[in-house]
Amino acid sequence: MLETPMLEAPMLEVADLVSAYGRIEALHGVSLKVEAGEVVALVGANGAGKTTLLRAISGVQPIRRGTVTFAGQRIEALAAHRRVALGLAQVPEGRHVFKPLSVADNLRLGAYRRGRAEAALSLEHVYDMFPVLKERRDQAAGALSGGQQQMLAMGRALMSRPKLLLLDEPSMGLAPLLVEQVFAVIRRLAAEGVTVLVVEQNAFAALQIADRGYVIETGRIALSGTGAALIAEPRVREAYLGL
Repeated sequence: MLETPMLEAPMLEVADLVSAYGRIEALHGVSLKVEAGEVVALVGANGAGKTTLLRAISGVQPIRRGTVTFAGQRIEALAAHRRVALGLAQVPEGRHVFKPLSVADNLRLGAYRRGRAEAALSLEHVYDMFPVLKERRDQAAGALSGGQQQMLAMGRALMSRPKLLLLDEPSMGLAPLLVEQVFAVIRRLAAEGVTVLVVEQNAFAALQIADRGYVIETGRIALSGTGAALIAEPRVREAYLGL
């Protein structure tokens, strides 16, 4: 008798997620999946619920209903630091680096749960990915440009060696050349096996590198499909791509 092969659980599965700020409901039953090794883009207008969804997944935004399953384990009741320990890391909108601390110290904070030897290996990997951070490792993070601070925020998250990286508006406020560099890093991470869920207002750039994408409107998933299919979708082209 042939055995049925076990299907691998998605890296992330969100089901019927509801979240609110006081009496104002921001997410109205959101469901999505991210398979291991995928880059998935979440696009939508300001106020659509993109950041709220990432915050709910990472554990810093309370939810009223629904489930969050990470690598086969329910995590919606876990504290944020417990989710980090499981392999989930978020780069928040606005970077939120510790400006008085050095670049190197900011990065080391991202590896607070790891041993010294593991942290040293991660540091070299981050420096290889972002050479400018190595050049400026002894300088205060507040002295970096906006683009360099974004690289630092991404590097700090990568210090925990995440299985899933949540990126919230990584290209916000950056010059076009730096935007290209950020998305090149996302492609490299995907090639190295890191699963990525990226929230972006630059919908075209995000969908170009995404295996799949979701469009969120007023707290609900309105469309989903491959990155290429969403770029070709007339509704998406008119509303989010300016085409």
